Amino acid sequence: MADRRLQVFHTVARLLSFTKAAETLHMTQPAVTFQVRQLEDYFNTRLFDRTHNRISLTQAGERVFEYSERILDLYGEMDNSVRELTGEISGVLMLGASTTIAEYMLPEMLGAFKTKYPNLVVRLKVGNTDGVVQMIENNVIDLGIVEAPVLNKKLQVELCRNDELVLVVPPKHPLVGKSSVSLKEIVQYPYIWREEGSGTREVIRDQLEHAGINPDELDVIMELGSPEAVKGAVEAGIGMTILSRSSIQKELRLGTVIAIPLDPQLTRPFSFVHQKQKFRLRAIEELLEFAREYCAQQSKK
Repeated sequence: MADRRLQVFHTVARLLSFTKAAETLHMTQPAVTFQVRQLEDYFNTRLFDRTHNRISLTQAGERVFEYSERILDLYGEMDNSVRELTGEISGVLMLGASTTIAEYMLPEMLGAFKTKYPNLVVRLKVGNTDGVVQMIENNVIDLGIVEAPVLNKKLQVELCRNDELVLVVPPKHPLVGKSSVSLKEIVQYPYIWREEGSGTREVIRDQLEHAGINPDELDVIMELGSPEAVKGAVEAGIGMTILSRSSIQKELRLGTVIAIPLDPQLTRPFSFVHQKQKFRLRAIEELLEFAREYCAQQSKK
């Protein structure tokens, strides 16, 4: 309902990229360029300076951006207000999650959410923690759920629950049978890392450094980009790793891997991350409240 040209301009101005704006808006880049040029024709002035494949706002563009923020905020408030009167909760929600959460926590949660709110469409983008935080910063997604601390103080971070990380080894590994394993013992055996930017990797690196261990001392035999790939490598006897206990339930039942608690226990937060806004669409508020209740139930198990 809000002027499409203004929405497109606002997205380009916020991201300072026609390409990123096209991805965010699910439009082609020529369509984005056309909408911006229509607005420039309307005001009879350039809104962007385009030099060396980079863009910046002109003085007029900065003025339009300031007003577009206020206009789109008011539109959102109006939309919320009317939908509260009618009781309608519908629309499209953009959700982002780091790999472990997307694969082992969200299917059950989103299934229950969709049952409660059938008119809502949820689109999920999956990436490592750094990627999800970046999508929040760029307003590509409405809500992110990540598995590592978030350093950007401009974002709102809310704890969902704490997740235990355990040492995962093949059934015939020399450490099988121990009641717990210290981080210092891990450096003696071949280790399988997650990729750079992984929340799991960052938490483990921080814990190693806190214990006085240089992460470079790990005998890294392989780096892989997903929990499934890492588990497959452990099952094949290539090495050991540290993963979320919740991500290895099937393998534990089948006996293809063994989980050994770490000493001291290693946990990391599963957290909601979103922009600090003075208002949000009612659908986002409903998803947040539903997710809070879900996390509270999971923490009791």
